[in-house]
Amino acid sequence: MKNRLKVLRAERDWSQADLAERLAVSRQSINAIETGKYDPSLPLAFKIADLFEMTIEEIFQHD
Repeated sequence: MKNRLKVLRAERDWSQADLAERLAVSRQSINAIETGKYDPSLPLAFKIADLFEMTIEEIFQHD
């Protein structure tokens, strides 16, 4: 699944660790999501969307 997480995070000058802390997940989870190695659970996708004040569809796109 493609996503805009890295770009959105960079726009806010957040490190992967910063974002991970805000979402209560590991930095490794953020890295795996950004690189497409892991798709977030639906509850985590909602938390990400809420944090960035966007819809899930605006952040994540199915290949």
